[in-house]
Amino acid sequence: MRPSSSLGSNGTSLDAPLVELAGVGKRFYRKGQAVQACQNVSLSVRRGEFVAIVGPSGCGKSTLLNMVAGLMSPTSGSVCYAGQPVRDVNRRVGYVTQRDNLLPWASVEKNVSLALDIAGVNGGERKQRVADQIRGVGLEGFENHYPAELSGGMRKRVALARTLIYEPETILMDEPFGALDAQLKLILQDQLLRIWERLKQTLLFVTHDLAEAVALADRVVVLSSRPGTIRRIETIDLPRPRDVFNVRFTERFGELHQVLWEALEQHVMQGQDV
Repeated sequence: MRPSSSLGSNGTSLDAPLVELAGVGKRFYRKGQAVQACQNVSLSVRRGEFVAIVGPSGCGKSTLLNMVAGLMSPTSGSVCYAGQPVRDVNRRVGYVTQRDNLLPWASVEKNVSLALDIAGVNGGERKQRVADQIRGVGLEGFENHYPAELSGGMRKRVALARTLIYEPETILMDEPFGALDAQLKLILQDQLLRIWERLKQTLLFVTHDLAEAVALADRVVVLSSRPGTIRRIETIDLPRPRDVFNVRFTERFGELHQVLWEALEQHVMQGQDV
């Protein structure tokens, strides 16, 4: 077990929260009207933890990820990463968005190597790391294929490999499997868990799929309808390593799903999309 006094490279305790939101609110202005996306959100995420965020459409889930990534600033409250305020683009996180955003003119190999090219990683090391990542997401043999030649699930795997290759401490994922069919979604959920269990990176995962959240996460955060506030945080005490195919048939999974569904149910009855 790691001693409580362990320090990271920047001198902060490894047991301190890696991501910390304190009283965070975000207001946008659309056509002169103020829209409060979220308000008074406080959440601490530990190093190596897998946290899923669920809630109705428009409740600020993606906004929270954008603030952790440093792509936008909170209107109120504070966002800290490794004990320091996030004031600019957070280069210690990787971001997998709903769209894969692959370069259509580049092969799988070139898309995956993009971050290493920018960083100036030498040819031998770059080639080995790209090969390792492509193998890690199960795309060996497709190195020279272009995005238009790949299925939706394969494109998602390329996007994940492209994010993992520069070894970010934290991965932000915004509904990465939302547009996929049920069978493919299960396959990629399982693949994601295997990668996370091996690398133990911190993972913040936004989803509309409550079953997906329970099957994957250490904790599930439930947000209310807009303006999003935290209604419940539930620890998912299902054993690891976790079998995403069979865990859904266990009694405990059903109990956890029911508790979280009740926290969301009020918004469903109001016609909100969950």
